[in-house]
Amino acid sequence: MAKSRRDFLRLGMATAAGLVASRAAAQPAHTGHAPPAPAPEPRAARKPEPSRTYAPVEVPDVPKLPWRWENGVKVFHLTPEVVKTSFTPWKTVNTWGYNGSTPGPTIEVEEGDRVRIVVENRLPEATVMHWHGLEVPIEMDGVEGITQDFIAPGETFPYEFTLHQHGTFFYHSHRPMQQMMGMIGLFVVHPKKAYTPHCDRDFGLILQEWATLPNNPTPNTFAMEFNWLTINGKSAPATTPMLVRLGERVRLRFVNLGMDHHPMHMHGHTWVTTGTEGGRMPRVMWRPGNTELVGVAQARDLEFVATNPGDWMIHCHLPHHMMNAMVSMVGPMSDPGSHGAHGTAPDARQVPGYPQDMWMVMDKEVEKPETYGLRPTWTGAMMGMMTLIRVLKPEMFDKIQELKAQAAGGGK
Repeated sequence: MAKSRRDFLRLGMATAAGLVASRAAAQPAHTGHAPPAPAPEPRAARKPEPSRTYAPVEVPDVPKLPWRWENGVKVFHLTPEVVKTSFTPWKTVNTWGYNGSTPGPTIEVEEGDRVRIVVENRLPEATVMHWHGLEVPIEMDGVEGITQDFIAPGETFPYEFTLHQHGTFFYHSHRPMQQMMGMIGLFVVHPKKAYTPHCDRDFGLILQEWATLPNNPTPNTFAMEFNWLTINGKSAPATTPMLVRLGERVRLRFVNLGMDHHPMHMHGHTWVTTGTEGGRMPRVMWRPGNTELVGVAQARDLEFVATNPGDWMIHCHLPHHMMNAMVSMVGPMSDPGSHGAHGTAPDARQVPGYPQDMWMVMDKEVEKPETYGLRPTWTGAMMGMMTLIRVLKPEMFDKIQELKAQAAGGGK
């Protein structure tokens, strides 16, 4: 009898496994390229063989892109379109993305796979698709005017290539302002020969920044001051915590596409940097740390052993990126004491610079199974480009998995 996924992880063998624009009729592909393959019916990827030794990538708050077999090719259907994205339950924004998601759904494949990604454009303007870091034939590189014509609204274009690399990559529109509207997705290629040491957990984290004016739900893509910072399309405290069993080895895959670099910092553990957007680094180049600068257009893979139990923050360490809805103001800031904060001195208003930091507790507003057992008021410290990695003892890990299963099944 097949063992459960949990048992595989205990043995060190992980199994692999909206506002939407009006749909326009698909038009023929551009002259000079093969005709597009029929759009695949949405279908979950078939379950991978038990012999595979890598852990599937978990990308909190972002779906996986389904695929189907067609004559030895993995066929994906990717749809650029307008999306309504909730950074938090109280902040909904008009973004652009793929298949109803910003960032777009994760593409997860294996070294040696032949893939066909059929791109059906449902945006109000033309677009193209670039495969960042992947070595593909020139006609598949997705640069408008140089390698192909635009994919006009309503048109479909197939990208097809064989993957000979492995590591953390991403896809995005090659139009710069479309990138600022959110058009990016993770593209993970697992190796034929398993990495060592084996990782029991593998997480993907996409870093983005946004500028929104008050009462305007559409980002200002021309702005250089960003007041909403997201991980996987969510701003803390709405980011979904990552769950890890005590003692497991964990991989974090960071990808950054925006205007700012992000020094990503983890509390409670020391990681080693093991990869970039160029792939796996030779082991002699691995370096320890707990803060890694993830530059624009870069990917970074970090690995650590979760030996320190607790609910540990992971966040960008730029102070302005550790808050939400920050705007330039005329006149004094609002008094944080009015929000039931941690207390203020009697003469606080006489002190130059007061007030500075806000304290707002919103535990109930973002409650979900993954937040079960967190200390009350935990959300007060969580804003901007922040999330949590929870290193849990087995009984708490199992309890939260039960709650997740109940929530997925509609139970209470």
